Amino acid sequence: MKRINAVILDWAGTTVDFGSFAPTQIFVEAFRRAFDVDVTLAEARVPMGLGKWQHIEALGKLPSVDARWQAKFGRAMTAGDIDKIYATFMPLQIAKVVDFAAPIDGVVDTIATLRAQQIKIGSCSGYPRAVMEKLMPAAAAQGYAPDCWVATDDLAPGGRPGPWMALQNVITLGIDDVAHCVKVDDAAPGIEEGIHAGMWSVGLAVSGNEFGATWEEYQSMSPQEIATRREGAAAKLYAAGAHYVVDSLAALPEVIADINARLAKGERP
Repeated sequence: MKRINAVILDWAGTTVDFGSFAPTQIFVEAFRRAFDVDVTLAEARVPMGLGKWQHIEALGKLPSVDARWQAKFGRAMTAGDIDKIYATFMPLQIAKVVDFAAPIDGVVDTIATLRAQQIKIGSCSGYPRAVMEKLMPAAAAQGYAPDCWVATDDLAPGGRPGPWMALQNVITLGIDDVAHCVKVDDAAPGIEEGIHAGMWSVGLAVSGNEFGATWEEYQSMSPQEIATRREGAAAKLYAAGAHYVVDSLAALPEVIADINARLAKGERP
């Protein structure tokens, strides 16, 4: 039967950690501790979705960060510099990630709805395994536990925007057609991951990195500010190739119903 059999979900900003603050704040802290170089929260968000070593590398290549680095050291960032920042980042992230393990509003109910439709729940993350081993049980204790998970350093080819983590979910879950899978993410590299894996890709414009607000900030925003931020986030996700963009995971069942209708007519991603 041509229908969605599995969803593959990102973590921070998609299922837990509204606004994706756990990783971004730690990048800022790691740069400061390792080399006394300042990066802003907005800069730290730009490469979100990549593996964390690759994220640091991309962050160092941003013109604004590179200019500060060059002014301080008279040279561009090296692989050794990235290693030192990563070594600083990891223990900070492992210690902090459990504080951002609460499921985003609507996630637990959405997962229950999907499971009632016999849809399997996969997941993957830009977090390395050492971080995921802390995050998984903390999230499970608060009501969210996917059927499987893959960390960015689990597979030799690498992480996003390549398809490998998404495809490992397909293998683990036993799904026979990638066109019967939906990849959901709040950042561009994760959308590209789904596209490269041959899946339907759904972007989340409000709950995650591109919107970039805490739940409390979001709740206090004016409708105009929400609309402006949503529009900007959606544009980035559509530009990355998203087939659909919705506010949060709570809207996913409606998207899947639409995809199922398209599959029934013979459409593919």
